[in-house]
Amino acid sequence: MLSRDDIPSVIAPLRSTRRIVFTNGCFDILHAGHADLLARARQLGDFLIVGVNSSDSVRRLKGPTRPLNPTEQRMYVLASLACVDAVIPFDEDTPYELIQAVQPHVLVKGGDWAIENIVGRDIVEASGGSVHSLKLLPGYSTTGLIQKILRTCSAEAK
Repeated sequence: MLSRDDIPSVIAPLRSTRRIVFTNGCFDILHAGHADLLARARQLGDFLIVGVNSSDSVRRLKGPTRPLNPTEQRMYVLASLACVDAVIPFDEDTPYELIQAVQPHVLVKGGDWAIENIVGRDIVEASGGSVHSLKLLPGYSTTGLIQKILRTCSAEAK
């Protein structure tokens, strides 16, 4: 787990020897869809950095009841995955500033994002990098998982 302050000393030196891949998200409840996307993202390079929306950022994007897990816990779970090399939080609503700082060779988002709408695309393409929208595993979503948990708990309470 890294902070933005670590980028110049840890990430920047890797740019000349490693193909850096970047993706980002809230990752509130990590599920198989996330794990699949992260593993496939890692295959596009040598070093996968995952930007994680801070709890404040998630609340602004998804509402006052989210996230269920605080930033540090979400980062810890992501960092434990073999395909993830670094995890960095960001407080903004988009990872644009973080992407600007990291300067990845490859930018990846899930297939629910059209290439032309991927935040940071201009940064990566301007430096000769590539941007990918990877197909999602069907049937996986954090919101859907939360709804299923609530339905199950409600049914069990009756």
